Amino acid sequence: MENPPHAAPESGPRATRHVATVFGGSGFLGRYVVKRLAAAGYVVRVAVRDTEAAMFLRPMGGVGQIVPLQATVTSDEGVARAVEGASVVVNLVGILAERHPGDFTRLQEEGAGRVARASAAAGVAHLVQISAIGADAASASHYASSKAKGEAAVLAAFPAATILRPSLVFGAEDGFFNRFAKIASISPIMPVISGDTRFQPVYVGDVADAVLAAIANPAAKGTTYELGGPDVKTFRTLMAWVLQLTGRKRLLVEVPDRLAQIQARIMEHIPGKPLTRDQLILLARDNVTTTLPGLAALGIVPTPMDQIVPRYLSRYRPGGTGRPS
Repeated sequence: MENPPHAAPESGPRATRHVATVFGGSGFLGRYVVKRLAAAGYVVRVAVRDTEAAMFLRPMGGVGQIVPLQATVTSDEGVARAVEGASVVVNLVGILAERHPGDFTRLQEEGAGRVARASAAAGVAHLVQISAIGADAASASHYASSKAKGEAAVLAAFPAATILRPSLVFGAEDGFFNRFAKIASISPIMPVISGDTRFQPVYVGDVADAVLAAIANPAAKGTTYELGGPDVKTFRTLMAWVLQLTGRKRLLVEVPDRLAQIQARIMEHIPGKPLTRDQLILLARDNVTTTLPGLAALGIVPTPMDQIVPRYLSRYRPGGTGRPS
């Protein structure tokens, strides 16, 4: 993997503190983005709902360099306070399932627009919005349609924003490979839903590097990028690979669409929502890059899955350490 040039903090009256604000910075992708921004010399405000849960980020920078700030994308006042004086704003806020009806709209559409409007009003130089491959305003999936509407709201308020659309993101803390490796360790079968759907998993470090590269590259302003890794695999192939890496002999069981719908309807009432009907709609559509520019246009060589995933799935092997390696 090549490291893209890190963005140098801007000069001028608006960036005297070289501040970068990251909404959702305590999440899976957020910790990688925050660490890179700190290494690039920024004071990083981590705008989150729960500041205590973001305290683990502080050692990633110097004393006082990483500052958790209570601010949610649903609050005009909180967002305005978070972006005041910042030269860079990155919005990572996104959910895969709603806790409450309307969360997709509130967070991924209205929240994204709110961050963009506040950033424009504050004179922010760079805004990076994390979206997703498959964002489509006409999609039957509320996740995909709200992502697309969020993009539109961002560009309407801040036309120079950079949109990054990653495919399935993998890394030591991910919720995909870890989830299915755990299933493999406790279940006699490995369920396969929409087994022919193709994915192009992208390493979380490459996505974080893309954020920094977009900030550094003037050509990235107003541009949408699709971020995918070098490997395109079907869901069925990925499940078989998880079994191989974890040393588990399990039967791959194809789940019929009708049964999957029934299971999703039931699981939507389980805390954590392990499967939803909205996710079934997403699973029916390929999650791969198209003709839009990607990692290469940002100077990044994508990292293959086999360089990263086997290390952290080793803990799920019989006799594993219990910790990612």
